Amino acid sequence: MRGINYITDPKNRKIAVQIDIKTIEKNRDKLEDLLDIIVAESRKNESSKSWEEVKKSLKEQGKL
Repeated sequence: MRGINYITDPKNRKIAVQIDIKTIEKNRDKLEDLLDIIVAESRKNESSKSWEEVKKSLKEQGKL
């Protein structure tokens, strides 16, 4: 994809990515999808709560 450059280590393994914001802004939806994937991946090992637990907590905080 244009506007995306990979940084590699000495063994040519991809270790990072550079995103040219000006180029990629034309495909904002793709950038937002990429960021969503990154966030989801970073949270995959977090514990989860049921909707009932979340709802109860929000009510206790006066947010629902």
